[in-house]
Amino acid sequence: MVKAIVGANWGDEGKGKITDMLAEESDIIIRFQGGSNAGHTIINEYGKFALHLLPSGVFYDHTTCIIGNGVALNIPWLVKEVKEIVDKGVPQPRILVSDRAQIVMPYHILFDAYEEERLGGNSFGSTKSGIAPFYSDKYAKIGFQVSELFDDETLQEKVKRVCEQKNVILEHLYHKPLIVEEELLATLREYRDMVAPYVCDVVTYLRDALKDGKRLLLEGQLGSLKDPDFGIYPMVTSSHTIAAYGAIGCGIPPYEIKDIVTVVKAYSSAVGAGEFVSEIFGEEADELRRRGGDGGEFGATTGRPRRMGWFDAVASRYGCKIQGATEVALTVLDVLGYLDEIPVCVGYEIDGKVTRDFPATVQLKKAKPVYVKLPGWKQEIRGIKNYDELPENCKKYIEFIEKELEVPITLVSNGPRRDEIIRRK
Repeated sequence: MVKAIVGANWGDEGKGKITDMLAEESDIIIRFQGGSNAGHTIINEYGKFALHLLPSGVFYDHTTCIIGNGVALNIPWLVKEVKEIVDKGVPQPRILVSDRAQIVMPYHILFDAYEEERLGGNSFGSTKSGIAPFYSDKYAKIGFQVSELFDDETLQEKVKRVCEQKNVILEHLYHKPLIVEEELLATLREYRDMVAPYVCDVVTYLRDALKDGKRLLLEGQLGSLKDPDFGIYPMVTSSHTIAAYGAIGCGIPPYEIKDIVTVVKAYSSAVGAGEFVSEIFGEEADELRRRGGDGGEFGATTGRPRRMGWFDAVASRYGCKIQGATEVALTVLDVLGYLDEIPVCVGYEIDGKVTRDFPATVQLKKAKPVYVKLPGWKQEIRGIKNYDELPENCKKYIEFIEKELEVPITLVSNGPRRDEIIRRK
């Protein structure tokens, strides 16, 4: 049985908490794309954590956590993250790294920063984690695969070839210091020693696990609207954020994915640039940002204040459709308890016509939100475990969103902790 957990929106939907919760009933948790450029915030009995590379199932002693081949693997970051959670009292997690995963290099991070600097006011709002240069190199076939670390001859030949190419760009485009071959080779040998205890033929491991009836949980990073094909291009990430890519990003057959839990936020937020139709500003946004999440709406990786907006039914329905959602987890509902009424974006007005369909970016730039306002419930709902005990207007809000999404809402998160969840049939 394979279940995927993915985001419907711009990321920051609360996937970490949902993965952490559902990991309890899973055997293997797999990150299948992305890198250390986004974080999943988790609060449990060990404390509060912002995970970046580690799958959100590392807090259980019965789970195996896997870095799949689709991940941008920053090896020093992985080692640092493991140490950080162990130092906080978390038992040493069982971690496997695919021998087919590719490595984020130090120069990827530099190139990311150099390009944002070169673009100036037209930059993409990158986290400068090296993700775009990493994936560019992967598909240009000049990336370093984990398996190559263990063949010194291959490594030396590739280092020479890569340095020749990168140094031309460093010298003539960015006017920055060149890469030294010997230093790069030494770094890669250090990486080999760091990652060696974790390396595994993950394709074979997962094939055997499926034969044995193990329960697999695929954990996605960011959300539908950051996908390079289906998102708000070009202000997107560089790996596919949709559940369909889960099969590729860890090496299992696509037909094995039986359930796609798509996480949707009860309001909207985004980090970075790009179209955001239901965005709000000023004091209205500041108030929602201050109250949002646990300690406010700030990026788990960058610390940047998130852009805020009301629930966007057009974007969220599209996000669920692209994911192939079989069920929805609705998060941070408790945050909205201060409002007398709650706007919901139910359509986009483009060139004088209203649509319920999410358009490509060139049309999205012209879109204006069409709102309906629902009555608030003016009540604290944290701690409620039974759906029927929620205030009537709160249930009406959930049911309105469910109707707009056209997918059943089976989980309602009403607080940041693992156990602050309501299960609906």
